[in-house]
Amino acid sequence: MGIRGLMSFVEDHSNEFFTDLKLQDTKIVIDGYALFHRLSFNSNLELRYGGDYDSFADIVQKFFESLFACNICPYVVLDGGCDISDKKLTTLKDRAREKIQMAHSLSVGGSGYVCPLLIREVFIQVLIKLQVCFVQCFSEADRDIMTLANHWNCPVLSSDSDFCIFDLKTGFCPLNSFQWRNINTIKGTQNYIPAKCFSLDAFCHHFSNMNKALLPLFAVLCGNDHINLPIIETFLSKACLPLGATSSKGRRHHRILGLLNWLSHFANPTEALDNVLKYLPKKDRENVKELLCCSMEEYQQSQVKLQDFFQCGTYVCPDALNLGLPEWVLVALAKGQLSPFISDALVLRRTILHTQVENMQQPNAHRISQPIRQIIYGLLLNASPHLDKTSRNALPPQPLAFSEVERINKNIKTSIIDAVELAKDHSDLSKLTELSLRRRQMLLLETLKVKQTILEPIPASLKLPVAVSCYWLQHTETKTKLHHLQSLLLAMLVGPLTAIINSPGKEELQEDGAKMLYAEFQRVKVQTRLGTRLDLDTAHIFCQWQSCLQMGMYLNQLLSTPLPEPDLTRPSAFNTLNEDIWRHTKYGGTLCISRLYSGSLVHGLCQQLLASTSVESLLSMCPEAKQLYEHLFNATRSYAPTEIFLPKGKSNSKKKRQKKQNTSCSKNRGRTTAHTKCWYKGNNRFGLLMVENLEEHSEASNLE
Repeated sequence: MGIRGLMSFVEDHSNEFFTDLKLQDTKIVIDGYALFHRLSFNSNLELRYGGDYDSFADIVQKFFESLFACNICPYVVLDGGCDISDKKLTTLKDRAREKIQMAHSLSVGGSGYVCPLLIREVFIQVLIKLQVCFVQCFSEADRDIMTLANHWNCPVLSSDSDFCIFDLKTGFCPLNSFQWRNINTIKGTQNYIPAKCFSLDAFCHHFSNMNKALLPLFAVLCGNDHINLPIIETFLSKACLPLGATSSKGRRHHRILGLLNWLSHFANPTEALDNVLKYLPKKDRENVKELLCCSMEEYQQSQVKLQDFFQCGTYVCPDALNLGLPEWVLVALAKGQLSPFISDALVLRRTILHTQVENMQQPNAHRISQPIRQIIYGLLLNASPHLDKTSRNALPPQPLAFSEVERINKNIKTSIIDAVELAKDHSDLSKLTELSLRRRQMLLLETLKVKQTILEPIPASLKLPVAVSCYWLQHTETKTKLHHLQSLLLAMLVGPLTAIINSPGKEELQEDGAKMLYAEFQRVKVQTRLGTRLDLDTAHIFCQWQSCLQMGMYLNQLLSTPLPEPDLTRPSAFNTLNEDIWRHTKYGGTLCISRLYSGSLVHGLCQQLLASTSVESLLSMCPEAKQLYEHLFNATRSYAPTEIFLPKGKSNSKKKRQKKQNTSCSKNRGRTTAHTKCWYKGNNRFGLLMVENLEEHSEASNLE
């Protein structure tokens, strides 16, 4: 983020530009995007297996507990969608390419930093659990963070070098020198966190007491996220700046040093800008001046008053209001109840699909969830007449068209995807919340191609993950095997096991069984991290599942959660028959994402199930976990291809027989015998899922 090379430049001059702080008894405004990336990449977390969300959630919780211990009151500000001008698109595409290269490196055993797909959702859920105040801005948050910090006269915590440019009253604390794991004590009573604070005054003093107002011009000339004009190189080559060094870091530092020394000779931005333009061809000067001035405005005060949101719950963003979006959408975006993905699709009709650690030789993992996104796009089609001009500029004149930036091999491409045209009562976004719960739930489940009756035995908190898993199983391109499904379902037991262990009044035998199974899961997870080689095909399959879960959650949120959202506050009940077991736990009755999927655990279970371990032997020590697993397995197996239950070697012959059965089923649409179940295409758009001979495959109902 920010100006490349500037953060390392100022840190190389730490003694000159930073002061030591003992942070305590204060508000602090936190750049949420920078924080969850920092905690994800600098906490020794496993990144190859798609996210150990439980470990990440624990680290986030410990971070905020450290702040609370020092009486530091955090206010987290998250970036929203892209700016309506989409001026960062080139930068975002460059980062997408970089992420693909790092994901590929991780997939073949190398190094790299790629955030797991659902890391933002987990981060927000931890904030909710800990009752940390947070807001999601309508677009980029930097200016809003600066304005709020100056209003409250408190520091900013981030790793974005743009905060070296903003004129912050109380300063900017970089995350990499914020020692939250090393709480110190004054006189044995007062806790504080050692930190360093960037001093803009010291920075400007170092460069001949240069005017602070010149720094935004420095930022745009140096090249930031908003502007990277090739013609600026003409100025840089003629302005007698020092020659570059051989290393990329050295060249960037020489450019920064040269620009700052050159700018320090001017009294104000106007004088400096006029001198920049002198080095450019006359025909380019006006356009370049307009672009530079526009980019410099990004460092000015924001019109958004976040203090009103934190104090009164009111979020007013002029840019958002000018678009004429429904009030409920703006509120949901500010509260983080809708993702920036929805904002981008709504405002720009363009989304970016983030690459995971997947098999780069296969189609990107998000292809499987495209039908879900097409329904999302259909719901957003007629949001506001004010959006028409904005979104049409970037697209061909197609009324249903949305563009998606996606991975293809090891590069990116932009694909045009048509939204699904929905019924009239679903096509007015402003009235979407007025639809009955039944209608919204029906649209969600029809999109996922799941019958509501299948979910009836499932605890409320697990209905959405199970429905998503059913959708995932129906797509044959996932190449899912039985051990993949079993591993996912076993991992869903971690939250309930935690609830048993922490539940007061449980019989000792039950608690011991839960502890033994939980300990076995932890052993598997640790063993996987110790050096298990990544199975790329398995990784790709689970990346596809995560994409389905992500888009299923986004659709569920857009429909105002007709199914309960996975939530961090409490693990789920095992089943509707034994819900009294869970009523008195300290967690209650919903499942957190961080306990829903742990990549190291899921991949490790896959290895064990392939080797010798059976699900039945694993669960024999905990009957309650076994009972929940049976409910989950019986619901999902109804949608799985029958060949995944066959012994190896029989699947090919089964596929031929399956084709004949499918033909027979289509001729007898709507009929169900005692031995054959057939789900079929009809007005409900469910699609032909599977044909199953129950007598022939009765053994498939066993746990194995």
